[in-house]
Amino acid sequence: MQYHFILLFLFFGLTSIFAQEKPQIIAVDTLKSETIDPLRPAKAAFYSAIFPGLGQIYNKKYWKLPLVYGAIGTSAYFYFDSQKNYNIYRDEYKNRLAGNTSDSEYLSRLSESQLITAQKQFQRNRDLSALFVVGFYILNIIDANIDAALSQFNVSEKLAFKPAINRNTLTSKDDFGVALNYSF
Repeated sequence: MQYHFILLFLFFGLTSIFAQEKPQIIAVDTLKSETIDPLRPAKAAFYSAIFPGLGQIYNKKYWKLPLVYGAIGTSAYFYFDSQKNYNIYRDEYKNRLAGNTSDSEYLSRLSESQLITAQKQFQRNRDLSALFVVGFYILNIIDANIDAALSQFNVSEKLAFKPAINRNTLTSKDDFGVALNYSF
């Protein structure tokens, strides 16, 4: 009889009984590989070189358009305004050298040295404005290129760079630091 109990115990003890079915684990690849276009930055820079702001449209950064046109447009306005004033003072100076009288009451009160100084100042402002137009045009191209290159980087919630405050149990003071976390 003793052997019957041992056999029953071994029989029931070595077998496993489940009341529910085992869930099947299916491994699904959740990573989506995005195709990286290596020519995207070059295209954006090319479009911005052809027409300012077109690279920002290509990158779908429409909010940058007023900045691009505001910077280039304001610089162009000051260029043309300085050129107009330069021509006014230059023509007045040339008319005085030719012996003609001035039509403007304001310009007739200025001396020749003041006319020369005003010409130099407006010429300098015109040249600086031209430099700003070229600079903002180049900055527009660089911005489109860099924005297109950075838009292809993988920025996910798994990687975090956060400030951390830890309570020190020995001194009962807060320790401040920065933590770089990557979650799987």
